[in-house]
Amino acid sequence: MKKINKFTALLCLLALLTGLIACTQTPDSTSPGGDEFLTVSPPDRIQLTFSLWGDPAEQEATQAALNIYNNLQDLVWVTALQIPNEEYAELLQAMARAGSMPDCGMVNEATVLGWARDGLLMPIDIFAGQQHRPLEYLAFRDNSGETVTYSSANEVLALWFNREMFDKAGIEYPPITLDAAWTWDEFIEVAKQLTFDANGNTPNDADFDKNSIRQYGAYVNQWTWQLEVWALSNGGKWFSEDGGTIVFDDAAIEAMQRVVDLHLVHNVAPFIPATSDTGFAESMAKGNVAMTTEGQWAVGFYADLDINYGVAVLPYMQRKVNIATGGPVAVFADTDYPEEVADFVRWYTDEDNNFALIEAGWWMPSKVNWYSEPLLTKWIDNVPLRARLPSGAYRTAIVDVAMDFDVTQSAGWYYTPNTYEIINTIMNPAMVEAIRGNKTVAQVIEEIRPKIEAALRG
Repeated sequence: MKKINKFTALLCLLALLTGLIACTQTPDSTSPGGDEFLTVSPPDRIQLTFSLWGDPAEQEATQAALNIYNNLQDLVWVTALQIPNEEYAELLQAMARAGSMPDCGMVNEATVLGWARDGLLMPIDIFAGQQHRPLEYLAFRDNSGETVTYSSANEVLALWFNREMFDKAGIEYPPITLDAAWTWDEFIEVAKQLTFDANGNTPNDADFDKNSIRQYGAYVNQWTWQLEVWALSNGGKWFSEDGGTIVFDDAAIEAMQRVVDLHLVHNVAPFIPATSDTGFAESMAKGNVAMTTEGQWAVGFYADLDINYGVAVLPYMQRKVNIATGGPVAVFADTDYPEEVADFVRWYTDEDNNFALIEAGWWMPSKVNWYSEPLLTKWIDNVPLRARLPSGAYRTAIVDVAMDFDVTQSAGWYYTPNTYEIINTIMNPAMVEAIRGNKTVAQVIEEIRPKIEAALRG
C-alpha cells in the first residue's frame, strides 16, 4: 500500500508541475507465453515506475519493451512516466525533494555525477557478474575513480549530408573513413561550393548576396555540449582529465569561435540563434542545408524525412576526435524495491530487450560484444534505416570511429561533476550572444568563467 500511495503522489506532483502525464499502455494481440497479453496491471503486482524522455517514436518503442517485460513475469508491473526532455532534470529533482522519485528511469548525462553525489542514485552495479559489459568510455566515474553507472546506449557524432545536393553540384561525397577526413579548411571550402544565393552565386563569387541565401553548405550543431568535440579537435580542453578543474583554454575558445564563424564570417551556415537540440530539425530536415553534424541518432530521423542523406566522418581542426555519450538508466534511491528494480533495469538495458530502440536508429549498443560479428550484422545490415545509407558508410563513419579509442573519448560529463549547471544553466544562454555576433566566444567565456568555476566546486 505504501508503494501505491507513493506512485499516486508522484503522478500528482508531476501533474502539478507540468500538467502533462503520459503513462500509456499499448495493447498487443499475443503474449510471449501464448496466454492473454496483459495491458492493465493485476492487483497483486508490485507497482514500479520508469521515467523517460524522448521522441514520440522512442517513447513508443520503450512502451513496447515495457509491455513485454510486464508479461514475462508476474511479480512487478512497470509503468512509463514520460516527461519532456527540457523539463526532465528539474522535475526529477523536485520529485526527489518531495520524496516521490520514480523507482528508476533515464538520467540526463549532465546530472549523473551530481545526482550520485547527492544520494539520488542507488549504488548498484547491475552488470556485476555479467559476461558482457559496456564500453569503458561509457562509464560515469566520480572523483575517486569509482564507476557510478554506465550509459545504456552509445552515441557518437558524425557528419550527415544531403546526397542530392552533392550530386547536383557535382561534388564528391564527404569522406567516410578517418584516414581521409577533411581538415576544417577543406570542410569550409566544400561548404562554400554548396552555398548559393538567389542568383546561384557562392561565397567565392564577387556578386554573392549573403542576404538572399537559398541553400547553405553546412551547419555545425551549436547544441552546447557538442561544441566540446571541436575544442578537443583543436588541441584544447574544457575540463582537466580528472574533472577537477575548468580549463577553457585559448585553443578551446578558438575552436568554438570557428563554429559560429561559419555563419558570422563565411556565410555557409544558417543563422540559428539557439543552443538546444534543434540543430538537425533546423538545418538538414528543412531541406536547405547540404551538411550538418549530429549524433548517430540521426538515423532515426530517416523514417520521417523525404531526404536522401548519407553519413561521413567529422572534419577536424588539429586532430581527429569524437566524443561518445548516452543516457544511462539508473535505479533511484527512493525505491522500496531495489532488487526488483535492478532486475528490470538489467533486463531493459540488455540489447536484445531494447532492440526496438536500436532498430529505430535512436540507440547504438553499449556493450562491446555487439561491435563484432555476428551481432554487428544484426543491428546494421539487417536494420532498414541503416541499410538505406551508402554501402559500408555506417560501419566506417560510425562503428569504426566508435571503436577507435585513440579518437573517441568520453564527453566531459562522464568525469566532471555539475556539468548540468555548467553547460545547461550557464553556457547555453551565454553562448547565444556569441552565435548572434554580439560578443566573441572569448568575451563570453571570460564573463562566465567565475560562474562555471563556482559551479564545478558545487
